[in-house]
Amino acid sequence: MSASSALAKHFDPLRTDEGRIATKWWWVGGVGLGLALVAIFGGVFWSIVTAIGLLGCIAGAIAIAHGSAKFFRLGSRSSGQAVLVAGVIVLLIGTAANAATHPTSATTTGVPPAASGSVRLEHKTTPSPTPTRVETEAEVKEVAEIPFELTSVDDSTSDVGTTVVTTTGQNGEVTMIYLAKYVDGVEISRTLSREVVTLLPIAQVTSVGSRQPAPPPPPPAAQSDCNSNYADVCVPIASDVDCAGGSGNGPAYVDGPLRVVGTDEYDLDRDGDGIACDK
Repeated sequence: MSASSALAKHFDPLRTDEGRIATKWWWVGGVGLGLALVAIFGGVFWSIVTAIGLLGCIAGAIAIAHGSAKFFRLGSRSSGQAVLVAGVIVLLIGTAANAATHPTSATTTGVPPAASGSVRLEHKTTPSPTPTRVETEAEVKEVAEIPFELTSVDDSTSDVGTTVVTTTGQNGEVTMIYLAKYVDGVEISRTLSREVVTLLPIAQVTSVGSRQPAPPPPPPAAQSDCNSNYADVCVPIASDVDCAGGSGNGPAYVDGPLRVVGTDEYDLDRDGDGIACDK
């Protein structure tokens, strides 16, 4: 009996009375194929193939030694021989493929096995480069206020004690420019390079009054000291009263105009219109 006939006979228990593979074994085969695909994508496929080949070798050896291996459904030595040959082939394929997909990495610190020859692999450590010191310079600007000044001026048109702010003060601005030095981005020093006045201050001016106030007018003369023949202006009672600024020689004078409401005893209304000292 050939090896292929023996291997085909080995699958007879899986067949139905009609000679076809039973449905349940198709399901088992499908699940097995699914697991195989998972093993392929998971990277353990060839390890599983190697294990199956080893298992086939063991089953075939048992069947050859004892004439059968009922646990593995091998009923004769010929079927055991077929399974042994298939197991050896699968074992060799799985082992070779597994070695190809998982190569053994050589150590870099020691000497490889004798089979690899006398080549010595050395691990060289490259020293880390010393960081370069980076020095830079840059201008830094700062703005500061210039306070305004307070000044005062004499104002002869205002009375003494009067003060008025005639110009409101305003602060100025100065820009200070420094030369800053940096090492690796960190400032280590700063030197004032120059100053630029960007806004002039405006002084605040206060006007201070210096005019002496006029003396208060004298209180009006008592009614008993005024001549009742005249109104609007108090005409004093005297031996003679003349209009101020006229040619009369007094001794008393009066500023007009004023009305004559009685007898013009001092002859102040020269034109007789009732208004005295009107010229």
